[in-house]
Amino acid sequence: MGMIFGIGIMAGWQHMMRYRSRKRIAKAVDVKLMASLNRDDLKKICGDKFPEWISFPVFEQVKWLNKQLSKLWPFVADAGEAIIKDSVEPILEDYRPPGISSLKFSKLSLGTVAPKIEGIRVQNLKKGQIIMDIDLRWGGDPNIVIEVDAVVASIPIQLKDLQVFTVIRVIFQLAEEIPCISAVVVALLSEPKPRIDYTLKAVGGSLTALPGLSDMIEDTVDSIVTDMLEWPHRIVVPIGGIPVDTSDLELKPQGKLTVTVMRATNLKNQEMIGKSDPYVVVYIRPLFKFKTKTIDNNLNPVWDETFELIAEDKETQSLLLEVFDEDIGEDDRMGVTKLPLNELQSDTPKEIELRLLPKYDMLKIKDKKDRGTITIKILYHEFNKKEQLAALEEEKRVIEERKQLKAEGVIGSSMEALDGAAALAAGAAGSGIGAGLGAGVRVVRSGLNKTKKFMGRTFTGQSTNHKKSDSHSPPASVVHQD
Repeated sequence: MGMIFGIGIMAGWQHMMRYRSRKRIAKAVDVKLMASLNRDDLKKICGDKFPEWISFPVFEQVKWLNKQLSKLWPFVADAGEAIIKDSVEPILEDYRPPGISSLKFSKLSLGTVAPKIEGIRVQNLKKGQIIMDIDLRWGGDPNIVIEVDAVVASIPIQLKDLQVFTVIRVIFQLAEEIPCISAVVVALLSEPKPRIDYTLKAVGGSLTALPGLSDMIEDTVDSIVTDMLEWPHRIVVPIGGIPVDTSDLELKPQGKLTVTVMRATNLKNQEMIGKSDPYVVVYIRPLFKFKTKTIDNNLNPVWDETFELIAEDKETQSLLLEVFDEDIGEDDRMGVTKLPLNELQSDTPKEIELRLLPKYDMLKIKDKKDRGTITIKILYHEFNKKEQLAALEEEKRVIEERKQLKAEGVIGSSMEALDGAAALAAGAAGSGIGAGLGAGVRVVRSGLNKTKKFMGRTFTGQSTNHKKSDSHSPPASVVHQD
């Protein structure tokens, strides 16, 4: 009886273990199948009883990395301060707004609080590349003081309460030789929009000493982030010490945008006496701004001027239009608007009426009254390979020529909008001016002529400006509107 009872216990135990093993295998299969389901699939299965606590995280948490980053931050901050000062100061000079003669760091410390990585998403979207998206949050305690030199005063400005919310895209270009990575591409994703919050405080003075200074600095920071770091723009860093071809990783012109600024209606008057004198600034990138002529004393102006602009990424970039009131001193902004390029079809002309807004970021605006509308005609043409290479070379040439113009004092900033017709007219009168200015004006004329096929050419039809410049330079071509 004892032997039979012992054998029975062993047989029952073995049966129970086999049953539990089969259950575990079946449950593992079910879990694996559920893991392949997305939110929509689960809603179809569960119906109205879908539990809200179920989540599908896109980014993986990396708490261990944040711990290591906190320990490394003092060393990273020391190295970063020197790199930022050497690399950012030339960029500040390139994007320096008109009216400010110098922007330099007088004090730069990244503080003791390390950034926090909320999560990392790794993708393999292209062969030979690893794409890593890093969700970064930084509410640090940096001590950043910028020395702002203007015509009327010089004042140190401190950036306080700095907060950064962004997703950084890092692309590793793989190679067959050690260290197995030939280049790294860094950019900020445009969606969600990078957010940089801060407050400005004058050190030993008041911001009221320079009217509009806060807006100038804010626009400069936004222009640098948008034009240098926000996707599709990127920074390409070759690594490994081996010469590599990074041309495939660099941003290239994708297409040409032909924009005709036709008219504006019911603009909001900015003048106490009389009416505003509006003109329009048109651009995709802040470094390539172009403007229309000024229409005096008119709130329903008609310009009918055409520009050609370069687009590098139709899916993420937008056409920006800003209407200003020309005035003595600083021009007043009357309204802004933008048109995402992904709404356009290639080689299909379109006429659009856009409503003007006080600012692109309407969350910070209290005055949301109607600013009028602006009507444009627009045509997008996608480049072939030959046109793309030619546009890339001309784009680089124009950037260098703008830098030369700024260095010679012909323009106040690399971001200053150029009026093609005005530049040509200035060229006719340039012979009586100093050699430096004359050379700068010739560069404007030469640069605009060279890039007329690809870069922001202004067509104003027949005008006295063109007639005056006929004897000194070839006349600009005229686009006739139907």
